[in-house]
Amino acid sequence: MAALARPRDGRMIGGVCAALARRFGTSAGTMRVIFLVSCLLPGPQFLLYLALWLLLPAEKSSAATAW
Repeated sequence: MAALARPRDGRMIGGVCAALARRFGTSAGTMRVIFLVSCLLPGPQFLLYLALWLLLPAEKSSAATAW
């Protein structure tokens, strides 16, 4: 399994669904649909998304610049 970090490519808003999709081996579109459907249920899904957006580190860029 991949490390849990928000990717630089493939993100729509914060990259949380893309990060979870990479972690669990699904597509980002599938994870987004699962999240949207889960928002129809009672619970703190939106707050959890915001917390993950703030707490998950962004993926480091693969191209390092030498200054």
